[in-house]
Amino acid sequence: MPLKLFALPLAALAASFTATTLPAQQTLLATPTTVAWGYYSAKAKPVLTVNPGDTVTIQTLSTCGPAERLESLGVKPADIPDSVRKIYTEVPATDRGPGGHILTGPVAVTGAEPGDVLEVRIQKVQIDVPWACNGFGPGRGFLPDDFPYGRTKIIPLDRQTMTAAFAPGITIPLHPFFGSMGLAPPEGAGKYNSAPPWMHAGNIDNKEMVAGTTLFIPVNAKGGLFEVGDGHAGQGNGEVDITALETQLTGTFQFILHKAKPDDPAPLRWPRAETPTAYIAMGFNEDLKQATEMAVRNMITFLSQQNPDHPLLSREDAYALISTACDVDITQLVDTKSGVHVMCPKSLFTGSLK
Repeated sequence: MPLKLFALPLAALAASFTATTLPAQQTLLATPTTVAWGYYSAKAKPVLTVNPGDTVTIQTLSTCGPAERLESLGVKPADIPDSVRKIYTEVPATDRGPGGHILTGPVAVTGAEPGDVLEVRIQKVQIDVPWACNGFGPGRGFLPDDFPYGRTKIIPLDRQTMTAAFAPGITIPLHPFFGSMGLAPPEGAGKYNSAPPWMHAGNIDNKEMVAGTTLFIPVNAKGGLFEVGDGHAGQGNGEVDITALETQLTGTFQFILHKAKPDDPAPLRWPRAETPTAYIAMGFNEDLKQATEMAVRNMITFLSQQNPDHPLLSREDAYALISTACDVDITQLVDTKSGVHVMCPKSLFTGSLK
């Protein structure tokens, strides 16, 4: 179990579950009635409600389009799950948009209220199909004037060797992750487009979010309302042509709820994450410089006020540590709001509070 940005001793966690509320394992399939097509919303009706500590295995679709389009690009009909055909034919047009991601959910977590934090432990990520697509279109991507036309490429995946055959002599190692994982935004945001990431996380497109990583998201609506989708078999930082190795994934997630503390001097405002080897702070903004400022400030706040595992630093030392030993990386440049994340290695911390 990874260290956590919010301390919760294992004994306390175990004691919080009674004999009738032991953590449960549930499954949520992608069907016409369990997807949110293109949006996150505080008013969305949950398709599943779980208790804190429960684990849910969630099936998702890709962003590669309907079965007919996939077949026209060379994907074998037998390699296209039935769920693709059903969802594209049975979800009414009035229920689609404003974004294009087909997300599974929302999943409500009992007791989650605005001001709380939901810890999402990504336990497993499974690739469901032997193909991925990558595509760009006119007016989209980071270089729209250089490529004022559209193209889609089908890329075979070998799930045994965990590689993609991109082109003759070019093999890409696979690191599957979900591009979009998020909660409902504040109610005033309405039906929020699935494309731009924000305080609710959403379409963060962060390739570090593989199995074994934990994502921390501020709760903005009752139940939290977790949605997931936009599966990637792999991606480069930047995601410059607007897509990655888009594919269909099934993920297993455990949901841990951290209740708000009225006297907390530094509540979580923006998403953070934690891998077995690093702390991650994020920033999102239409302006890349402002997104970078947000991510750096997010990490300064963590190091100086919120790290439960090591002695807190002064703000000055936190700023200096980021400059001398952490990496400020571009997450993506193509989701309306650019993303930046700061990677702070855990190996830097040789002392412990425990």
